[in-house]
Amino acid sequence: MSTTGNEWGGWFEGAFAGSPLMAILRGMGVERSARLATIAWDLGIDSVEVTLQSPDDEQALRELVRLGEARGKIVGAGTIVTAEQVEAAAAAGARYLVSPGFDPRIVDAARTHGVPLLPGVATPSEVQAARTMGLTWLKAFPAQWLGVDWFRHVRGPFPEVRFVATGGLDASNVEAFLDAGVRVAAVGSALEDESQLERLSEVLRSRSVG
Repeated sequence: MSTTGNEWGGWFEGAFAGSPLMAILRGMGVERSARLATIAWDLGIDSVEVTLQSPDDEQALRELVRLGEARGKIVGAGTIVTAEQVEAAAAAGARYLVSPGFDPRIVDAARTHGVPLLPGVATPSEVQAARTMGLTWLKAFPAQWLGVDWFRHVRGPFPEVRFVATGGLDASNVEAFLDAGVRVAAVGSALEDESQLERLSEVLRSRSVG
């Protein structure tokens, strides 16, 4: 099992350098996914994740990769729980992968295919295990259940870790998580809520660095 992997840290630093938000599109089909990805990109969200849980999702991923390349945006694949999904996502053009949990076999598969991975964590033990494999960018899930204080406490023993918070976030709470030290907060259905778009736009204007 490989124990190096800090090269991904630099990649994620660059990929998320301009925006503190990312979009997650789950089971939305090709047309709806394309529409919401366009909304996200127009808002200033640079990165969009498409979850892979059905053949339609893979088709949506391929289409968003195509659209993203035309706009200079990156598209990733989420809910990666098997090595076969790693291969399918890489073949579809995903620039990065996201897992709901921490599985060293998925880390190794991602390295084999040369695609950066954000593994999911929810406990200090999982964070420490990921650090042992050289990973410094991690997904914290489910963020709403973990709560903002989880991030404040965990950053103490792991100050070098950058967290992407996912699960239950929208315009009403993303700033609380960002204030707690989260590097990137992920939103999904909020992109279909007109009442939330202006607030998300304000967050991006006030916190984006690019």
